[in-house]
Amino acid sequence: MRRRPGLSARLKLALSYAGFLFVAGALLLAVVWWFLLRYVPDNSQGLLGISPNRYLLVRTFAPAAAVAMAFLLVFGLLGGWILAGRMLRPLTLITDAARTAGRGSLSHRIRMEGRQDEFRELSDAFDSMLEQLESHVAEQQRFAANASHELRTPLAISRTLLDVARKDPGQDRGELIERLYAVNTRAIDLTEALLLLSRGDRGNFTREGVDLSLVAEEAAETLLPLAEERRIVLEVTGGAARTSGSAELLLRMVTNLVQNAVVHNLPAGGTVTVRTEAYGDTSVLRVENTGRVLPADLVPTLTEPFRRGTERVRTDEHAGVGLGLAIVHSIVRAHDGTLDLSPRPAGGLVATVRLPAVP
Repeated sequence: MRRRPGLSARLKLALSYAGFLFVAGALLLAVVWWFLLRYVPDNSQGLLGISPNRYLLVRTFAPAAAVAMAFLLVFGLLGGWILAGRMLRPLTLITDAARTAGRGSLSHRIRMEGRQDEFRELSDAFDSMLEQLESHVAEQQRFAANASHELRTPLAISRTLLDVARKDPGQDRGELIERLYAVNTRAIDLTEALLLLSRGDRGNFTREGVDLSLVAEEAAETLLPLAEERRIVLEVTGGAARTSGSAELLLRMVTNLVQNAVVHNLPAGGTVTVRTEAYGDTSVLRVENTGRVLPADLVPTLTEPFRRGTERVRTDEHAGVGLGLAIVHSIVRAHDGTLDLSPRPAGGLVATVRLPAVP
């Protein structure tokens, strides 16, 4: 926004200091005039012929008062300019840091020294904002790079298959169509997951009352054939746990958690337990599964996009795109909740979602 040029804050403060000092001096002289000169006789002889009269005192006092007022004005301007500069120096540092960040350098920090005051508090808040912004931008850059890589892979495979078919017209077209269909399905799944993740981050959805226990039962019913195929016992327990949000997004959240628990489980004989309950003003959904022992340092990274547990790539039909827990985390944040992941000592994972409860 273009603005008309005006006086700087430093000059305004200096003028304010000088004006205040000038007015204070004028009031002091007025008090002296009122309480001193009014009692001096105004005649040619003075008091008893030996004391100066009011006329002589005024002629002597007025030039000195004028000099004193001029000195106060100049001293107020210079002193105010110096004091305003010292007081506004932290604000100058913050402005320079904001301009540096505006040019794209988010790694700059003010780190203002000194005792705590309003300017230091503003500086610390600005540094914290820059740190979060830098982390968010870096996360978005990594996400964009990973998404581009993941989307490029099925496209490159499709191009390779088409090149092979063009060079070898005698190749089995049925096999080619099936492989292209599988690659195209994966690309569509990835695109839909990216769109869902973006929708969850924006949080622009209509809220309604949702019972997590009913959502958990629906997700378990959908994934029961997958669990039976892998010989995994899927169980839903607990009571009603009502919250407010998007029923579609919450269903996707629970489905992703249960599917992740089924897929990343023991080869056979594993269990997945889904439990819902309400604690005061919090509704809790807990998904616990058996499986491999997970390193403690790996668990915090599972909600990052394109992380697939202990494996980078899975080869079965439920390979996923590495966005399952990232989508869960995004939906939980959009619903003002928290997601806690903790490894089980015997192997597997416990995912706990806490959402604000509603009556």
